[in-house]
Amino acid sequence: MNLKYKQHFLHAGTLACQVRAYGKSLIKNGASYNDIIAKINHKIIELGGRAAFPPQIALNNVAAHFLPQPDEDIILSNEVVKLDIGVCYNGAIGDCAVTVDLSGANQPLIDAAEAALAAAEAHIKVGMRIREIGKLIEETITSRGFRPIRNLTGHGLGPYKVHMPPSIPNYDDNSTTIFRPGMTFAIEPFATNGKGLIYDAGSPTIFSLITQRPHQSPLGRALLPKIKSFDGLPFATHDLIDKDLPLAAVRAGLEELMHARIIAGYAPLLEQGQGLVAQAENSVLIDEKGAVFITTRGK
Repeated sequence: MNLKYKQHFLHAGTLACQVRAYGKSLIKNGASYNDIIAKINHKIIELGGRAAFPPQIALNNVAAHFLPQPDEDIILSNEVVKLDIGVCYNGAIGDCAVTVDLSGANQPLIDAAEAALAAAEAHIKVGMRIREIGKLIEETITSRGFRPIRNLTGHGLGPYKVHMPPSIPNYDDNSTTIFRPGMTFAIEPFATNGKGLIYDAGSPTIFSLITQRPHQSPLGRALLPKIKSFDGLPFATHDLIDKDLPLAAVRAGLEELMHARIIAGYAPLLEQGQGLVAQAENSVLIDEKGAVFITTRGK
């Protein structure tokens, strides 16, 4: 493992942990969703990082990939609130999440996700089959009366890459991949009182560049320089709006680029049984000697 990348990855994790704690402190009944996200983005820059993906707050039965449309806001009120944070530092990424129950009625669900994460972290070692971590996550969540979400996984983290191999399943998926020195990844249990599966629904507000192919339409050409400035990291509709490109133009341009398969859009992920969803996540580095570092773990 490159020593500089290791140092950057550890530092990105430290920054992400700080931002998650700060963001969690803002999640209260009566708080504005947009205000929380704006403050989190400011904190990331203040700490010397950049957003690895748009900070997201997913509510109740929405598991992930949710932002209000740029002309909308949400005032929090008694929801199960998942805060997902990514911080990039010189290409290295810290990715972490936490869930807050504003209703006071669903803490056992959150505890199940957190316990599954802690159990997984305690057992990672070189040579272990990754499926064994998935089995441990599932057993921990089901022992508390809930289900893991089987079609959401943890994932590898690479330079300017938020999702890459290996997948870290939330159940025993029978895969044969093992943990090896030099791996960097996120473990991401999701617990639910629903069916344990998610589906895509609604319009995307989060996107990523998938090819550098030129595009002929004026709107597409206007958006591409901004999109390329994210260095392959995901971005939001909100990030592209300015005085020359109002919301309607940005939406039209994004539709054209998706149709041309130059960018991908990610719609909100909803639990199939409309169950509540809790998420817990930390980033992990296994160094060249096999030592395991949980880079976003709070103290």
